[in-house]
Amino acid sequence: MAVVKVVEILAESKEGWEAATKNAVSEASKTVRNIQSVYVEGFQAVVEKDGSLMYRVDTKISFIVD
Repeated sequence: MAVVKVVEILAESKEGWEAATKNAVSEASKTVRNIQSVYVEGFQAVVEKDGSLMYRVDTKISFIVD
């Protein structure tokens, strides 16, 4: 029987929510092995002073524990 653990990662990107999600998985994979899925729980876009947007995601990343 596999044991699955879930970690919550907040990430952001100027390119969009998909890029922010990829950043979350990329950062998690630096210290976590066996990542199985990513669930995006929330989205947020922040307007910067220059009018550009910063896209943020609240993700839950699941992985199998060795």
